[in-house]
Amino acid sequence: MNNLVSLVKTQNSEKLKGSISKALNLIDFKPPNNPKIVAIKVNLCYYWKASTGYTTDPQIVSNLIDHIRENYNGNAEIKVVEADATAMRTRYAFKILGYESLAKKKSVALVNLSNETVEEKRIRVEKQEITFKVPQLLLKSDLFISMPKLKLMRATGISCALKNIFGCIASPRKIVYHPFLNEAIVGINKILRPHLNLVDGLIALGRFPAKLNLIMAGINPFYVDCVASKIMGYSPKKIKFLELAAKDGFGDPEEIEVVGADIEAFKRKFPVVNKFLFARTWEWELRLLKVYSALVNDVIPPILETT
Repeated sequence: MNNLVSLVKTQNSEKLKGSISKALNLIDFKPPNNPKIVAIKVNLCYYWKASTGYTTDPQIVSNLIDHIRENYNGNAEIKVVEADATAMRTRYAFKILGYESLAKKKSVALVNLSNETVEEKRIRVEKQEITFKVPQLLLKSDLFISMPKLKLMRATGISCALKNIFGCIASPRKIVYHPFLNEAIVGINKILRPHLNLVDGLIALGRFPAKLNLIMAGINPFYVDCVASKIMGYSPKKIKFLELAAKDGFGDPEEIEVVGADIEAFKRKFPVVNKFLFARTWEWELRLLKVYSALVNDVIPPILETT
């Protein structure tokens, strides 16, 4: 059932594979039969390591790879994928964040989606017509897994499953979508539908990074994000892109069934922020950052510009 979202508390890195299996069993996940090409979309928004709460931890990716080979297809061609952003180049992120060593150890490919063959697709969300460059690899993979992070973002409130798919857009200059960012997040998710969303909540990011030791899993990214928003202290009805997604038929927040651990246990540990200040001060902070960038010829990390 795609309305199930599992929450599993993992004890340590040595038990990650068992925690992943438990999370997938709780939602009764069944992959396409004998998948030959598997794409795993990680969240590498910038060059900050997983300990900051910003990026997907390579150790959880490593354990997922083992799970795929042991349970779905031992000979599957597995590709770990990410796209360039305004101030981030995927080839550097792979090297800095430990993915090159992971690829050698696990014999998987690292793919920059910005260098892949794309299809141009146009879609409507509300009154907004949006054009995307969509990597063919993600449209043609036998098994497509999204591995987002659990973190707050000023422009959208939260960042998790639906926002991770926004990162699949092949165009590096995703800043062009900012005037209609919420619609763009929903639009790309109408095109790209991962078979599974496996959330890295080992270290989450709120007011500061916090060790939650959480693994989340769900088939429907809308339901995953609704649960994620509750953990982070937001009502799903107050998150604009979730409101738009609900109108577009992604799901009904009232139909979610959470299985596994108690959501309140993680909610209590998540470092909340002052939402009023969170929203009101960011515009001025970003203006100052842009002045700094112009003066010193530096770049602004994409996570700050929500690219």
